[in-house]
Parts: sequence; structure tokens; C-alpha cells
Amino acid sequence: MENKVALVTGASRGIGRACALKLAENGYDICVNYNSNEQKAAEVVAAIEKTGRKAAAFKADTADLKAVQNMFREINKIFGRLDVLVNNAGVVDDAYLLMINEDSLSKSLDINIKGYFHCAQAAALKMIKTGGKIINISSVSSVLAVEGQGVYSATKGAVNSMTATLAKELAPRKITVNAVAPGFIETEMIDAIPEDKREGYLKSVPSGRFGTADEVASVVVSLCSDAFSYMTGQVIVLDGGLSL
Repeated sequence: MENKVALVTGASRGIGRACALKLAENGYDICVNYNSNEQKAAEVVAAIEKTGRKAAAFKADTADLKAVQNMFREINKIFGRLDVLVNNAGVVDDAYLLMINEDSLSKSLDINIKGYFHCAQAAALKMIKTGGKIINISSVSSVLAVEGQGVYSATKGAVNSMTATLAKELAPRKITVNAVAPGFIETEMIDAIPEDKREGYLKSVPSGRFGTADEVASVVVSLCSDAFSYMTGQVIVLDGGLSL
């Protein structure tokens, strides 16, 4: 994998951070995308460089097409290629139907759907001659009804659908497109949930525990390997049995 390059969006924390570090450990140079937390992104870059791989941080709101295009131009200047895109940047803004407001709805649709398309389109243009991997981070909410996540589940359902369609479109170009749909994962998001609600979520998981960001990252890295070069258009649910 020498000199191969991966872009991870929303890589300053959580699952994105874990994916960036795991890919670096497996020989990739890393483009660390972030939107607001420059310090956290710099910490991820420093951690990657300690592994001996090259890394750089790129500030861009993935919902902004021009920002994404500028980011890819900078990636090309620094790295000259792109082999893997991990579409991870997203937002969760839980609200029951009668409490959904227009600003929250627009933000979720823009980042969770448009942002994925913006990055996938730009990545495909870079990979079209050499092939590559696009991995979309979805959610168990795309296949399991969770109260209060009507908007979030709709956006992640859209991610699953786009994954299948883009896989079919890009397969002749040797670009695979797959998705990973995590369940409850130990990140800052879970930590912020009230204790009683958190315990309720935990009881609903047959495996009796939350997953880790590192476990999600391991699946992502596996999808980037040659062993999975024939897999495309699939959604891998990683939820400890929650959706069974």
C-alpha cells in the first residue's frame, strides 16, 4: 500500500478519527478533513505522522460544493492521487416529527446526503483512471426504526441507496462503493446521552455492549483491502445484533 492515499471526512473525532488512524497503521497517507475543530484535526495529523505516514488536515464543510472542490484541489497538490474516500462527516439532530424545524432538517439533508454526493463525485473523478474505494458511513438507523431519528434515518437510508447505485455506475471503472452501518458506538455522541437513556440503549443490544470506533475502522480497512475487491454495493451492519 506504499504511497496510497485516503481521505476521511469528519476525521477530527469519533469514527472518522479511528478510520484515519487505522488506515495509516495499514500503510495509507491520510487526508484529514474537518469542519470546525482545527486543534482536534491537528492532533489526528500528529498521531498519524507518529506511525510514519504522511498526513495533512483540510478544512471544508462537505455540504458546500465549492469548499469540497477546493479541498480536492489542495489534496491533489499535496498528495497527487486519491485511492480511498471514507464519507463519514455527518450530523445527528434527534427530534420527533412534530418538533422538527426547517433549519435542522436542511442541515441534516445538506451534510448527510449532499455532502456525501459532493465528496463521492470529486473522488470518482480522481479515481476514474486508476480505480479506488469509496466507503460510506451509514447507520443502523437506516434499517431499524429509532424514535426521534426520522430525519437521521431518512438520510442514512438515502446513503444506502446511493451506495448501491454508485457501485453499479462505477464498477466498470474499478471503483468499489460500499457502506458500513454501525449501531451504538462508544463515541462522544453516546457519552452525551443521559445515563438512563444510555442504559436503555445498552439493554437493547443482544451482545450486551456498545461497539467501538476501532471496530468500525477495522471493517473500513478490510473493505479497502484486495481481499474485498469483488465486493461492491453492500451495506455491512455492525450493531452487535441490535437490528436482528
